[in-house]
Amino acid sequence: MLREKELTDTRSPKPTNSVHPGQPRTTAQVRFTDGRIYEAPLGTQLEAYVRAADVDAPWPMPVMAALIDHELRELTYHIERDVAVTPLGMDDRDGSRVYRRSLTFLLVVATQELFPEARLHVDHSVTFGGYYCEVAGRPPFSPEELAAIEARMWEIVRADAPIDKQRVPLADAIAMFRQWGDEDKVRLLSHRRKDYLVLYQLRGVSSYFHGYMAPSAGYLNHFALHHYPPGFILRFPRRSSTELDPVVEYPKLIHVFREYGQTLRLLGIEDVGALNQAIEAGRTGEIILVAEALHEQRIAQIASQIASRRDQVRLVLMAGPSSSGKTTFSKRLAVQLLANGLRPIAVEMDNYFVDRDLTPRDAQGNYDFEVLEALDLKLFNQHLLQLMAGEEVQLPKFNFVSGRREVGETIQLGPDEILLVEGIHGLNPALVPDIPATRLYRIYVSALTQLNIDRYNRVPTTDTRLLRRIVRDARTRGYSTAETIDRWDSVRRGEREFIFPYQENADVMFNSALVYEVSELKALAEPLLLQIEPGKPGYVEAKRLLAFLQWFLPMPIDPIPDNSILREFIGGSNLADFKPWR
Repeated sequence: MLREKELTDTRSPKPTNSVHPGQPRTTAQVRFTDGRIYEAPLGTQLEAYVRAADVDAPWPMPVMAALIDHELRELTYHIERDVAVTPLGMDDRDGSRVYRRSLTFLLVVATQELFPEARLHVDHSVTFGGYYCEVAGRPPFSPEELAAIEARMWEIVRADAPIDKQRVPLADAIAMFRQWGDEDKVRLLSHRRKDYLVLYQLRGVSSYFHGYMAPSAGYLNHFALHHYPPGFILRFPRRSSTELDPVVEYPKLIHVFREYGQTLRLLGIEDVGALNQAIEAGRTGEIILVAEALHEQRIAQIASQIASRRDQVRLVLMAGPSSSGKTTFSKRLAVQLLANGLRPIAVEMDNYFVDRDLTPRDAQGNYDFEVLEALDLKLFNQHLLQLMAGEEVQLPKFNFVSGRREVGETIQLGPDEILLVEGIHGLNPALVPDIPATRLYRIYVSALTQLNIDRYNRVPTTDTRLLRRIVRDARTRGYSTAETIDRWDSVRRGEREFIFPYQENADVMFNSALVYEVSELKALAEPLLLQIEPGKPGYVEAKRLLAFLQWFLPMPIDPIPDNSILREFIGGSNLADFKPWR
């Protein structure tokens, strides 16, 4: 590998290339986003350029990958021509994915070296930064065994063991995984269209990982293992930090994940390869029917719980991140409440915005409608208390054009009626400080889980929600895919700040994920993603999602029930105009 000192900083007055006209180039230049230019022999790895630049002016965060002429590249990419480079650190979504993926491989290798009989499963993410993992083929790891694995991981990091990459024929890869007993990967690869597979290798351990890796283990110096029976958590920093967040207990969320795991085992579909096999075997109808029946069963249970407390509960608050299916959920819940003898009355939180000139502003000086202070909490609580006391209340109506509240409808809550309020702050106790807890029932709605590609390659539920939003925005809101992707980071920041910290306050969580939905979204999302041209905003993210969708066989849309959560995004819902409340 080229040493850093062999690169030349071309900001110096000395000419950077003395090649005469007609002579072939022997060097290439890299221009970074801050204007610095470095030159080295053709074929030099990008990593050498990045390290030289880091010596001259350290990057604010460890660089894990880069954009080269608007294409995502690994640090092992060979520079063969003059290019513009945008370094991607751990604070970037693509850079953080490289870090977490590489860290997972480090865990796999350390576990295999110490406990070769253990079959590691990287199950799902945790809110404070990490992956919940379990092992099969042996008892769960003890705290002492986890400490040994973590020590081995640090040993590999200190040795800066290289992470190599090789391209092998698909048939050879399948044979290799079959020999090792990795049937999840055999199932997955049996439907691969390309005739090759890229494998990564670390200390003699080879495996497939969906996406790019760090060049070596030395990059992975922010992690820890935490005992969390019956499994453990691989902890890593959140974006924009190299510090590990404190471990926080999320018993309700963990319960949902385990419940979903039982559903997958019931269906015999525990990874994408198994889903593809089921589709190929003609089990599409069965999968849809069971998944939708489980949703209906859960909604009916929630309605029954509310109805059983009708003498106390008069207000249902709902919250959840974007594209969770909250609209359809609330209408299906209303149907079930009606079946239990309760009529819901919707109160829109947005009508309680303060007048525009009183709205708080963000750091950029723009109106911030997402903070709690953008609402008139005093009036909101006053009206809720009056309604629950049986009094007649004239609700406000916010005029978004004038930026002022106007007079809305007058309502009164009857003995068999219940208030239904949905909004970003629904689980925040500060929203309704004047309402006794016994009068409330809080619901968290989100696509909390998803089918993983295999036991090492997990599928973020945020990807599923983004696909839902892309399809819905194109169909109903006139947004291009690039516009939806561009807004996504801002949407996610609001979720992390205003929704996720309060999810455990919910009385119940509803998991809106459907085991089959990515196969359904595939046919609708792919054409939309392909509309983004190379070099255009959103292209890198669209390319990543397209690569992910290639692992799924498509399913027909027709069998999906008209009241499915998924219909909110793909269209055809029979609940679109359903308004049971008055």
